[in-house]
Amino acid sequence: MTASALFNTSVMGMSAQTTALSAVAENISNSNTVGYKEATTQFQTMLTSFQGGNDADGGVSASNVIEVTKSGTTLSTTSATDLAIQGDGFFVVSDSAGNNYLTRAGSFLPDSQGRLVNTAGYYLMGYSSSAASAPTDPSGLTAVTIPYGKEIGTASTKGSLTANLPSTASTIAAADLPSANASTSTYTDKTSVTAYDNLGNAVALDVYYSKTSSNTWEMSVYNAADATSGGFPYSSGPLTTQSLTFSSTDGSITSGSSASISVPNGSTLALDLSGLTQLGSSFSVSNPTINGNAASQVSSVSIAKDGTLSYVLGNGKSVSAYKIPLGTVASPSNLQALSGNTFAVTKESGAAYLGNANSGTMGAIASDQLEGSTVDLATQLSNMIVAQRSFTANSQVFQVASEVMQVLNNLK
Repeated sequence: MTASALFNTSVMGMSAQTTALSAVAENISNSNTVGYKEATTQFQTMLTSFQGGNDADGGVSASNVIEVTKSGTTLSTTSATDLAIQGDGFFVVSDSAGNNYLTRAGSFLPDSQGRLVNTAGYYLMGYSSSAASAPTDPSGLTAVTIPYGKEIGTASTKGSLTANLPSTASTIAAADLPSANASTSTYTDKTSVTAYDNLGNAVALDVYYSKTSSNTWEMSVYNAADATSGGFPYSSGPLTTQSLTFSSTDGSITSGSSASISVPNGSTLALDLSGLTQLGSSFSVSNPTINGNAASQVSSVSIAKDGTLSYVLGNGKSVSAYKIPLGTVASPSNLQALSGNTFAVTKESGAAYLGNANSGTMGAIASDQLEGSTVDLATQLSNMIVAQRSFTANSQVFQVASEVMQVLNNLK
């Protein structure tokens, strides 16, 4: 190595150690930043040319790499919208311009419009829990919004009804079935369930069961508000009527295990009847479960491990509102780190795709928790001392090279 090459080598060494010190400084300054990922320095040998076989001029280069896949410790909080990911995956967030990014910083609070936003100003993205299918990429997501203090009423869309129909019941003539809606209509057994319309009004539904033949029944559903003082006839016909068939072997339902009911001023209610039986005991009904709710103010939220965000209403009911998916890429280490502990996809990382939390390779979402910084201060202080001493050693090499060059310049 020539004397002049010493200058280049020592300068490269000082530059590399400066890069290492910058990573240490960034890590120490973010040791308490939620979701921060530690930066590490990678060194690479730089050779300019070979001289005489094994001798080479050269030096070193350094670059800082963000440890994207490293997980921080979990910190407990008292806010339901503080979220941590236990396992792989990222929250999908968006800036005010609508650009989507990935992050592990889950400290979210509602803004003036109820949108959940983290301390860096990025909005948490999700999709409606009533969506027919889950989006497969971030472009199909919307900002998660919590309308605190606002009254909401949710129409009923699905439910279940479990009951036992007595196998020893007498059959009813076709002309006298409830579906005829005549003054002579009669039935074997009756129950009532409550659904909700689009405005959150309770709608009582009268459900009639009538045995038509061996192992065969008819079910008719009426709007209870249409009943006359004497019952039949109702002012309007049945909302739905269908035949139910049961097994003669074990009494389980074999046909008609679901019903679609058009709730007045509401949605279509898909009622699961698979729990119906026809056994030799008396008529009995288990508690029916039907979704929807009466109008009530949103008082708080709850977020499940699978990312389901539900509004908790003042009347104590919980209404599913959003699904918070997790995003990832094929090569997380190649994501581009940006301000605010966010990451942008690159050509090397691959496109972002979504998956349900607590499913497959995606981690679970923990509410009332945050992921802390991955920085260990003791390690950073040790790295700082090593980089500082290496920088000093390289500066001494530069000084020696300067002295050698001075000697050479003074030769006559």
